[in-house]
Amino acid sequence: MSDPHVPVSKRTKFLVLGGFAVFILSLFVFFSPMLGLVEHKFTFLPYYGQKEPVLVERDGKMVVDTIYAKIPPFSFTDRYGRPFTEKNVEGKIIVADFFFTRCTTICPKMSIQMQQLQLKLDDEAFKDVVFLSHTVDPENDTPEVLDNYARRLEADTTRWKFLTGHAPDIYRMGNTGYLLSALEDSTAAEDFVHDSRFVLVDKDRHIRGYYEGTTAAGMNALAADLKMLMKEERIKARDARKN
Repeated sequence: MSDPHVPVSKRTKFLVLGGFAVFILSLFVFFSPMLGLVEHKFTFLPYYGQKEPVLVERDGKMVVDTIYAKIPPFSFTDRYGRPFTEKNVEGKIIVADFFFTRCTTICPKMSIQMQQLQLKLDDEAFKDVVFLSHTVDPENDTPEVLDNYARRLEADTTRWKFLTGHAPDIYRMGNTGYLLSALEDSTAAEDFVHDSRFVLVDKDRHIRGYYEGTTAAGMNALAADLKMLMKEERIKARDARKN
């Protein structure tokens, strides 16, 4: 017959107290972000392109800040023959690429990947995201040709824009704007050189990432970084309201 007055062992006490402490700590970790008790650090996406250090005044002190390169203003034509400039994407996150409709190598893969990304992000939460596909063959890819191409891909007319324009402007935008290769291949008639990567641009027109546009892995990475960028934009907007 067991003795009801036998004391609990020290080991059992430690186990009980330790379990209780872990439980309390778990509650603290779970609820602290909601209560504002812990400030979780957020990792921002990198910036690409040239950077320029500058002196700025903050709280009465001169500190070093960084100015990041931006994609420049542009003027193209959309699939309906209408002008399309940087004004049309103010306050938007951009996913951009370069292609041409007669391409039979990487372009079909890139277009399908962009189509799938468009479907994946078909939600009100992504209303500030636009897709810009620039042709590197503007002589052939007229607005009518682009419209037919976009229709085959069932491109969302409000979010996925197919752009043409003057060849030098397109190539300059690709090479010095998005920092992607985009040019006519002088060694072969009707051949063009363009990058297979997609580029992610924030609302301030800074380049924030490059992704292989012919693979599912590249697009998954783009979708993940896009969500991070959207969170970053919300943090920046919150901080701007505080100031």
